[in-house]
Amino acid sequence: MAHPREVTYLRTSPTMAFPAGRLLGVVSGQGYVLAPDGWAALGSTLPSTVVEISREEAEEWCEDQGWPLTLLDDTWPATP
Repeated sequence: MAHPREVTYLRTSPTMAFPAGRLLGVVSGQGYVLAPDGWAALGSTLPSTVVEISREEAEEWCEDQGWPLTLLDDTWPATP
């Protein structure tokens, strides 16, 4: 069984385009944004207005968006 990733979950501030904010993840200093088809790399520079959230809060965010919870684990791109 693969070792689970150490992920720090973050949520951005709400905007007109994203009223619930965006869900971000940071793994080994690399930032990712969650989209309906999985995680996309952002780089090491994150938006300036983010709030750290727990895994449970990230799961609630996915549920509120109607996205499957499996996105949190199953669709990470390779870490450079």
